[in-house]
Amino acid sequence: MCTTSARIQEAPESEELACMLCGQIDVDPSICGPKHVDFGICVHAFCAMFSTSLLQKARILNRIVVLRPEDIRHAIQQAEQKHCFICGKRGASITCAETGCERSFHLPCTLEGECVSQHFGKYSSFCQEHSPQQAVEAAPEQDTSCIICMDPVGDKKSYSTMVCPACKHAWFHRACIQGQATCAGINYFQCPLCRDKDKFKSEMFIMGIQIPDRRPTWEDNNAYALLGDRHRRCDVSECLYQRGREQAEGEGPWQLLLCRSCAAEGTHRHCSYLSNSTDTWECNTCASMGTGKRQTATCHRAELGKLVLKAALPKPLSPRRDVSLSNGRAEGLSF
Repeated sequence: MCTTSARIQEAPESEELACMLCGQIDVDPSICGPKHVDFGICVHAFCAMFSTSLLQKARILNRIVVLRPEDIRHAIQQAEQKHCFICGKRGASITCAETGCERSFHLPCTLEGECVSQHFGKYSSFCQEHSPQQAVEAAPEQDTSCIICMDPVGDKKSYSTMVCPACKHAWFHRACIQGQATCAGINYFQCPLCRDKDKFKSEMFIMGIQIPDRRPTWEDNNAYALLGDRHRRCDVSECLYQRGREQAEGEGPWQLLLCRSCAAEGTHRHCSYLSNSTDTWECNTCASMGTGKRQTATCHRAELGKLVLKAALPKPLSPRRDVSLSNGRAEGLSF
């Protein structure tokens, strides 16, 4: 039988230890979280949080999840008895949360196996067969591109191709939206197009996107706080709404539609002679660039850009005798 120590020694030339739960040395921290070593234990924070039954043995102190080293060692021993249904190796510490399903897997294997791990509540994980699916009824138009990386998306919703549940027009790759979540943090994470937050974040949590509970990586004395504001103005040359360009209603002819491509220009439905059933519109600037099909109102300018930032790992927690995982959305682990 392959032992924990044997798995750690799979890379003898490296001085860095492998996680005792997933057996990996170098993995994306947005998937497994930071790695911590003490008490003879080396584990990733999220590998510990998602390990079946381990979280049930934790104590909650001031929003900190505290695990005993002996409980983690027991979880490691149990994992050695299970094979990952994705890679076939031992040490699969996570079991599908669906009742009756016995598929086990490593956390770093979830992307390849199209599994979903939910970073909230009970920290449940699901295999491909039982993973949640987006309920929104939408399909990408031909040649639709990811709004983040601009590469093509698939021809339908899938594990790797997702859509905003609020506007239904922002399509993106799972990996791309995870990168945005890592940079933005919980307070600034929103749809890249319509900038909806509540419905968007709720859906992304359920679909397995890990959203750090911290400030955005780009924030510097709130210098960029206005970038999170949604455009709220009718920009047609002659606005017909009696209450003015800055006002709008929640539905009907005076509801404000934002450009489906840049979200930097808006129009009331009636100001662009759109029917009440029309829920999509594109400004002339974007239409002339070939980003969509609609071209009705005159827009003066549109700004479309991409910001690429590196995510910073959270600072270590203060030392404790027990293994500690920071609360509901675990960011770190310390001993």
